[in-house]
Amino acid sequence: MTYVVTDNCRLCRTTDCVEVCPVDCFHGDDEMLYIDPGVCIDCGACVPECPVEAIYDQDELAADQVRWLEINAERAPKLPVIKHRQPPHAMCEQRKKELGF
Repeated sequence: MTYVVTDNCRLCRTTDCVEVCPVDCFHGDDEMLYIDPGVCIDCGACVPECPVEAIYDQDELAADQVRWLEINAERAPKLPVIKHRQPPHAMCEQRKKELGF
């Protein structure tokens, strides 16, 4: 089992979650983060750290979010590991407002 980053992370890309990950399973591009399911140990430490509720247990994904499991698995291994907090995306505050956070 694994945790999955969903579309709430897009254009927000806060990296609060990466600092609590004991196995460095987060990878990122310019828009968002992804979890490598082959590395994630299903600890859930990242979930409460996400200020936009973008991270879910794969078994708790809504039907319209299931595709993110495949997206994370495909993209994460191709991107650099993100181990330390970085500045959020420039659109983060606007995106958080749009999402209701």
